[in-house]
Amino acid sequence: MTEHSAGKAFELPIRVYIEDTDAGGIVFHAKYLHFMERARTEWVRSQGVGLRAGLEDNISYVVQRMRLHFVVPARLDDQLLVTAEPVASSRVWMAFRQQVLRAADRQLLCEADVRVACVALDTGKPRRLPENMQEILKKSF
Repeated sequence: MTEHSAGKAFELPIRVYIEDTDAGGIVFHAKYLHFMERARTEWVRSQGVGLRAGLEDNISYVVQRMRLHFVVPARLDDQLLVTAEPVASSRVWMAFRQQVLRAADRQLLCEADVRVACVALDTGKPRRLPENMQEILKKSF
């Protein structure tokens, strides 16, 4: 993992396993969503935010909107770099630019714009981002 600093995207290395692919050894399209979710989660963790603590405080994060562009397929055994870069936020959501790159040559495989909303875990209704997350996001862009 690479620590995130302002202007630089967080990077998470991921290996493509057989379970990620179709019968031809090409990564199944929905797996890119899993890879991106992991990168966003690890970005949050790298900022010192405890996910379990959020759950205890009735906080959950849900993908509200996502735009994907598949460029070139990843294949079995590829080593990937999955990025997560916060680019905007409001009181109740944060937006990320994400990419999946082949690590060997940094070839762009897939890219996405993702908006994640903060919701109350018990009701699913929007709620204000926690203060610590708002401060982290202010420093990120």
